[in-house]
Amino acid sequence: MTTILRLPTEPERLTIPALLLRNAEDHGDRPALSWRARDAGDDGGWTTLTWREVRHEAAVLAAGYSALGVERGEQVLMMMGNRAEHWLSDLALTHLGAVPVSVYGTAAPGQIAHIARHSRARLAIVEGARERERWEPLLADASVPLEELVVVEPADAGQHRSYGSLRGTGERLRSEDAFDKGWRETRAQDPLTVVYTSGTTGDPKAVPITHRSVVVNALALDRVVELPDHVEHICYLPFAHIAERMLGIYLPVFRASHVHLCADAAAVAATARALHPAQFFGVPRVWEKLAASVRAALATLPEEQRTAIEEASATAREHVACRERGERPSAGLEAAYRAAKETVLDPLLTLAGFERLVWTASASAPMPLDVVRFWAGFGIVVMDAWGLTETVGVFTTNSPSAFRLGSVGRPLEGLELRIADDGEILVRGETVFTGYLLADGTVDGALDADGWFATGDIGHVDDDGYLWLTDRKKEMIITSTGKNVSPALVENTLKEHPLIGQALVHGDGRSYLVALLVLDAEMTPAWAAARGIEGDPAGHPAVLEEIARAVDAANARLNRTEQIKRYRVLAGEWGPETGELTPSLKLRRRVIRDQYGEVLDALYGEDGA
Repeated sequence: MTTILRLPTEPERLTIPALLLRNAEDHGDRPALSWRARDAGDDGGWTTLTWREVRHEAAVLAAGYSALGVERGEQVLMMMGNRAEHWLSDLALTHLGAVPVSVYGTAAPGQIAHIARHSRARLAIVEGARERERWEPLLADASVPLEELVVVEPADAGQHRSYGSLRGTGERLRSEDAFDKGWRETRAQDPLTVVYTSGTTGDPKAVPITHRSVVVNALALDRVVELPDHVEHICYLPFAHIAERMLGIYLPVFRASHVHLCADAAAVAATARALHPAQFFGVPRVWEKLAASVRAALATLPEEQRTAIEEASATAREHVACRERGERPSAGLEAAYRAAKETVLDPLLTLAGFERLVWTASASAPMPLDVVRFWAGFGIVVMDAWGLTETVGVFTTNSPSAFRLGSVGRPLEGLELRIADDGEILVRGETVFTGYLLADGTVDGALDADGWFATGDIGHVDDDGYLWLTDRKKEMIITSTGKNVSPALVENTLKEHPLIGQALVHGDGRSYLVALLVLDAEMTPAWAAARGIEGDPAGHPAVLEEIARAVDAANARLNRTEQIKRYRVLAGEWGPETGELTPSLKLRRRVIRDQYGEVLDALYGEDGA
């Protein structure tokens, strides 16, 4: 990719503002950022800014924020969805040398107060009335340095400054000389952002990210990721997540690519159908839900058509398996695969907008192997990757030329990992942070004497150097008999049945495991309709019998300690808004255990095992 892009200075000196200037000069007329009006339907038009226009907007907003007194080095908090004002403000603040910090829109008041207090931010930019009402009490809190709010939606600003008025001020005061002088004072080792980890437990921790670590990561990714020039990206994950910060802001600036903002994560499938992207990233839960939607649609097709699709999918999986082994497909297999793609699979993928995909990826948590294999049946290899906020995102990844389904790949160039005696993954390298930012501005070192960071993840490395994740160290279940169990392994095995959309396994300190199983919201109605079941399928005897068979099938594949003895079927999906999932769609186990404490206790019954 970098062969078509000029690097304006040595890689070790590059900053995001320097790359944005390069884009404006070399690719100024190319589209950079597109978004839809909030009330636009699936067929609504897009508003687009070129790279030259993006840099102009950044200069205008930088002047506006400077007029508010924003200074170099200070953190500015933002709580907005994936909208242009968020993306552009981020770049504008970066050009001032300030440190933009995105806060999850689902953050609880206590988390917001913690971040506001810890960051010592004087300014927060919020989207509308819902966000404003959560932030206003902090203005009167003497323990919080927050002094002012900027509200994006003009009708919701109230007595606070509106984003429109701030931009108007910036338009009047904008000075190219001042803008240029400001960003040129920034050095590669300066902080680019601070990411507050969403956390499944406890207060979020502050991870400082430098320009240099982002550029190093981008260069390393560029060596293994083969993408079309100026590739488009559907941006729908929260900017408070390191994955979307990299994929939705920093990598597009590095690659001069085209970002399409999707303000509603529920609309990502419709957006993909409209755009037909060449790359797509989703955390495991996103790939699971997309797979469930496709499965539900396929279940409604006539048997003859389903049979043709199953045969084509078997050919595609055989082709993928050949590539996975590092072998070149035979002429016969290649011809059969091409025919299956052209006549059966691509027409189906076109309906989902996925027929142009050349790069598909996932990260954040172990990917269920059945979901990976499902997409392999369409010729789509989901390149599972692994990394942490503390490693600036991707640390290991699969690639089209070297992958193992179910693994998270091998380390990027210049990075090292090893497995500790207890199975914990340790990492070292240029993109690994040095420690967590404390409230007084100092850094609490997190590396050992040899520069290794203990990630808290458990895994192993195979003979070919591929990393395989087991689970989070702190989430491993230790039964009363002293056996260690990975809940993610058991949960993913249970979720291989299409009716089980979500699962939580419980049993720490107990003699056996129990589970909470959530029916898949898309597949369950389709499964029920195909069997003539009317009304709400939750609780229907036929559905419960099928779930029982699914648990039996999962238990047959698990060892005795991992098997589920009792379970409860739930109908309502878990999500970030209701608190059971983090904003990156990982289980908040403590929240779920607290919420369903009586149910879990009842599953153990009077034996108290």
